[in-house]
Amino acid sequence: MLDPQRLRQDLEDTAVALARRGFKLDTEALSSLETERKSLQQSVEQLQASRNAGAKAIGKAKGKGEDASELMAEMEQVNQELKTKEATLVDVQQKIHDIAAGIPNILSEEVPDGLSEDENQEINRWGTPREFDFKPLDHVEIGEKLHGLSGTAGAALTGARFTVLQGDVAKLHRALAQFMLNTQIDNGYTEMNVPTIVNNKSLYGTGNLPKFDDNLFKIQHDQPWYLTPTAEVPLTNLVADRLLTEADLPLSFCAHTLCYRSEAGSYGKDTRGYIRQHQFEKVELVHVCKPEDSEETHQRLVSHAEMILQKLELPYRKMLLCAGDTGAGSQKTYDLEVWLPGQSAYREISSCSNFGDFQARRMGARFRREGVKKPELVHTLNGSGLAVGRTLVAVLENYQEADGRVRVPEALVGFMGKTHIEPAGFKL
Repeated sequence: MLDPQRLRQDLEDTAVALARRGFKLDTEALSSLETERKSLQQSVEQLQASRNAGAKAIGKAKGKGEDASELMAEMEQVNQELKTKEATLVDVQQKIHDIAAGIPNILSEEVPDGLSEDENQEINRWGTPREFDFKPLDHVEIGEKLHGLSGTAGAALTGARFTVLQGDVAKLHRALAQFMLNTQIDNGYTEMNVPTIVNNKSLYGTGNLPKFDDNLFKIQHDQPWYLTPTAEVPLTNLVADRLLTEADLPLSFCAHTLCYRSEAGSYGKDTRGYIRQHQFEKVELVHVCKPEDSEETHQRLVSHAEMILQKLELPYRKMLLCAGDTGAGSQKTYDLEVWLPGQSAYREISSCSNFGDFQARRMGARFRREGVKKPELVHTLNGSGLAVGRTLVAVLENYQEADGRVRVPEALVGFMGKTHIEPAGFKL
């Protein structure tokens, strides 16, 4: 959430900044509500002063044995008017809050202009796509030949965009998650095991609510519970409503969890295979730091995600997202896109974002510097390190062989206990 003072004092400049995203800020509505809020606030304060003065006058009159009925009648009118004004003020403040809750973050000046992914800026590439002496298959065909991956079986059990993994393919998926966790722990992250059911307060804190309500799976329960769309939500909320010390920072968390998304708005996109699922797994990386450290932390976060791809020897490119493609809560985002021979294209496998104090303000996450009384908001960052399913897809496609087997990346041989993935016996 943006600083309320910015919306009060720099409304027009804020509107111009948000227009880079293609977001139109309703300055007229906000300005009108703010004028009404100020007027109501002044009225409430005046009525409170009158009430306090009247209470003292009634007390003095009664102390002298004088008739205070007229004063008491006046104060009854003041109290009724105060109650009405206070209720109206609360209503206006809520309207302002509701508008503010839907306003995206202000972008970093480094973010390039543009309104779609076609205008994202390529920063660099790593690795050279493999040249095959046979026509490479996509992961669906590879998975079917190995009897290791079946969307048909998943659909029969649950529905579209659910998949069953079997045998060495399932083991590879598990090995990838373990490898990612071990690597990030070596990078200094604290491993966490967190709930994958979260409440609406947690989702509001990270900016998933109210904006992305349609993309969440809600559980029928006696309170608002949701299946988490990413471990970013529980990990970042570990500092919600906390006043940290300067010595507590920085914090670096990682977690491997199931994630769930309804994929609203992506109808017909990536319906084939394991790219876009309702249920998937990720190793998530979250940082909480001081404001002056967030840019350096962002670069380090991206390098940690890149490290996984480099260790697996998977070619990829690093993209700086343009204004229109940057997530609502982020002020700057890098995407890592891995090369998929079966599609002859680079596809997103990690998104690493710096949120500045946007999430912290929503969560009430603060810290106090040593020797300073006034607390400050922390900065939060997160990224995938990596999306496990998409990494599985990349390994299957990049390491496929002409005989239908898949070579195991050297970094995973110790986890797999073999050098090649063989077909499973049972046909899914």
